[in-house]
Amino acid sequence: MTGGAPSGLNRIPLQMLGDLVSPRALERILQDASEARGLSWADLDAPTLEDILKKEVFKRLQLTIPAPLAKKRVSDVLNELMKTTQERGAAAPAVSSLQGVEEGARKFALYFDWPETQRLRSLLVVARQEEHQGRDVTALVQEGQDLVAQLERRLQESLVAQAQDLAEMRAAFARVQGMGSREVRRLETLIGQIDEAQSQGTLLPAEVERARNLTFSLRKLLESSVVQTVGSGAPPPELDPDAQARVLALEQEHAAQQLAALQRDFAPLLDARPDLQARQSQLVDGQRGGHVTTAEVGEWRGQLLLARDEVLTEQRAAFANLEAQLQPHTESGDLAMGVRVLLDTARQTLALGNLATDALRELHDMSETLGDGHVDGSRLATQQELLDLERSVRALPAAMAELEPLLAQARARFAQGDDPELAPLWTLLERHMGAAAQERDAFDARADVVIDEYAPLRHLAGETTQKLGRLADSLRAQRRLGSMSAPALARYGQSLLEAEALLAEAKAEFRAAQEVTSTFGEDALSGLLDVFDLGGDASADPAPPATPPAPPAPPAPASVHDLLAGLGTFGAPAPAALPADAWTVRDGRVTGGATDPAATGVAALLTQADALGLNRLDMADALSVWSARRSGSGWRVGRAESWDALDQRTGAWLDGA
Repeated sequence: MTGGAPSGLNRIPLQMLGDLVSPRALERILQDASEARGLSWADLDAPTLEDILKKEVFKRLQLTIPAPLAKKRVSDVLNELMKTTQERGAAAPAVSSLQGVEEGARKFALYFDWPETQRLRSLLVVARQEEHQGRDVTALVQEGQDLVAQLERRLQESLVAQAQDLAEMRAAFARVQGMGSREVRRLETLIGQIDEAQSQGTLLPAEVERARNLTFSLRKLLESSVVQTVGSGAPPPELDPDAQARVLALEQEHAAQQLAALQRDFAPLLDARPDLQARQSQLVDGQRGGHVTTAEVGEWRGQLLLARDEVLTEQRAAFANLEAQLQPHTESGDLAMGVRVLLDTARQTLALGNLATDALRELHDMSETLGDGHVDGSRLATQQELLDLERSVRALPAAMAELEPLLAQARARFAQGDDPELAPLWTLLERHMGAAAQERDAFDARADVVIDEYAPLRHLAGETTQKLGRLADSLRAQRRLGSMSAPALARYGQSLLEAEALLAEAKAEFRAAQEVTSTFGEDALSGLLDVFDLGGDASADPAPPATPPAPPAPPAPASVHDLLAGLGTFGAPAPAALPADAWTVRDGRVTGGATDPAATGVAALLTQADALGLNRLDMADALSVWSARRSGSGWRVGRAESWDALDQRTGAWLDGA
């Protein structure tokens, strides 16, 4: 590597940025950037070093800290460089053309309701006007590049979340597919649409929400269905306690998803109304304790919609006043471009029916600072720094408890005409940024452990391991994201908690299976796992097709108890395929046959027949006839449209043939 010992100007970045990036890593960045320009690190002049700081170093800092903070720290270094070399007024090198930003913006045209997209559109409108009049638009181009980068990160994070939702929907669809209703077909169509969009890198949030609601409704129906029309008018049996527990778990899972969606969709409203945010937090806490229903969440959504309409009306009136106050500052001067971008952003946002809480806050502060029209450059710079600091704090929820009171004090001092000292606040924020970076590193390490320890368990085809496999895929995708927003980091942590819990369960099941099958020989466990393998893990090696075709695989064991129960038949001949509209039942549960809510209800009814010591039940409802006959320790159940059809299709099988 070409280069010499750092001296003079080269020491300034190492001294001023060493608390954010290790000196060794920073040296490597500077050396590589120098070589890319055909220079030696020791021979860098001020303009070249300035270019490296604005590009390579600025990009590196954004991996661990927000862009405003990275920009501030790089600016501090640049100011020190200018002071040291006594070179002032050097033109900043062009980083990109306006056309390049426009091309980058086209990718996000579908997401017009995102705040970043609205600001980018406004920025491009103003930039085109300024460029047409021959003015320098370098600052707008740089901000446009920053916005495109933010949009790209948000899109990638959202695609990872959508992929995780899609995997869970597919797994749920496999459970409800046998119900064969119109809702099932609609769910299948939605899953196909989402799958196609995912492959093209496109988000379909509305379709995901509809599919999630359909999945919940169908799974709840499947778990709680009982046949109420069977028999002679007797009341249906009570819901099995296990099924009831599963229904309640589904309810809470769906309520948690709905509350998370409300937090995302109504974020500007919750930011503008602390009382509503407090109620949202109260509901989230209640849901974690299992005390919130989906109906309550639905009512809360309706209240939020009404509140948003009220706040939207208030914000539109406030914007009209601010626009009139700031209009004189949109025509000329150093602030004209920024004011126009901000006004146009708020105007577009409100016109779309969305809240412009952040933009209005900035416009209000700008109006207060400008006052009667006298422009104080230092005051405006302090105001902008305060806004950047506030945005950075809001982007890191862990820092808000400590920094929010200090920010309030700084805002109060600024409003009184004082110049608040913001450096200590930046220092506190950097400490939280460092903690967040360390948390991310720890998440990556934990994800590696889950992924590695899942690998030897992936052939265990129980429900626990299948869900663990889906989470392992999601963890791989989240790990590849690079820098993350606070919501994405929170989702990463939640995925890890769920995966680690499932990993512990899967290990316990695997150990129990090993202990029970130890007497069958060295290859017994792998043979047992092959019996239960449904091919749910895409990473497993495909098995060659059997000849002749094997009968359908049994349902995946949901727990170690189900897995061990299957050991009693290990090595026995595979059961013959059941006739159409036929089921086997044991202990009130369907153990063989297609998934069907009516059959599930009959199975529950047979628990009463077991209690009465009955050996045969013949029943009829408005559409079908049913016959259930005891077979060993269980039941054989058949259904047809008439008694003659039942005898022809399943009579011999019901009698034990």
